[in-house]
Amino acid sequence: MSAKKNFVLRIDEDVYKALEKWAADEFRSVNGQIEYMLYQSLKNAKREPKRVNKK
Repeated sequence: MSAKKNFVLRIDEDVYKALEKWAADEFRSVNGQIEYMLYQSLKNAKREPKRVNKK
């Protein structure tokens, strides 16, 4: 598993509430939902990071 980078995100309260509801509907944390959405956006733009398979 790759290392995680911490950073501060300022977000509108209503947007956060919508993310919180969406995350709960999909059994994810808000952080996990944001990470999932970002990865999907990168994938759709064909800019996803290359994954290294470690054994």
